[in-house]
Amino acid sequence: MDVLALLKSASLLAAEETASENDLTVDDVWEYLARDEWDVALGLLEELGDVRSLPAAFWASMAAAAEELRLERSAAWCHWREGETRYGLIRADLTLRAPADGGRRLPVPGAGDLRPMWDIGHRTPTGEPAYAVARLWVENLPALEPGGRAPVRLAPLTPELWRHMRPGQVITLHEGRPMVGTAVLLEVGPPG
Repeated sequence: MDVLALLKSASLLAAEETASENDLTVDDVWEYLARDEWDVALGLLEELGDVRSLPAAFWASMAAAAEELRLERSAAWCHWREGETRYGLIRADLTLRAPADGGRRLPVPGAGDLRPMWDIGHRTPTGEPAYAVARLWVENLPALEPGGRAPVRLAPLTPELWRHMRPGQVITLHEGRPMVGTAVLLEVGPPG
């Protein structure tokens, strides 16, 4: 695929008046594209995607460009955002238990590799928790250390099980019987 074409395609889907935290706009993206600074343009487009909700096609183009540039974490992030556009957004503030209290002994990988179980309120006919699985992305960190706290994003494997969730609800993270973390939902958004 042609990286330049993918980035141009993505930039056309971003609104011209949208500005990032640093007052960067699509015009700035075009300047970097003209200088063949594709990785910088990709990063700016990612920032613009955080300002305004953009369609799945934007994120798909971005993911393909990042893959061509061999920017693995950017590609994973863009695929993640494409999934949020299609299936909905769930953000939470996650606190992991310390290892001394029965928590994880290893850091939680940050780029959506972990697929833990969550107690989100569903029960089996016998009253036991019926766990739901969701991939976990730690925002702004490569990993979350044991006992640490950070905002995270969740990508449910079965999104319809999560439709009842609302900001402020508390859910628990499980990797077996004992609970290893607690999350307070910050934001729950519908698809697209």
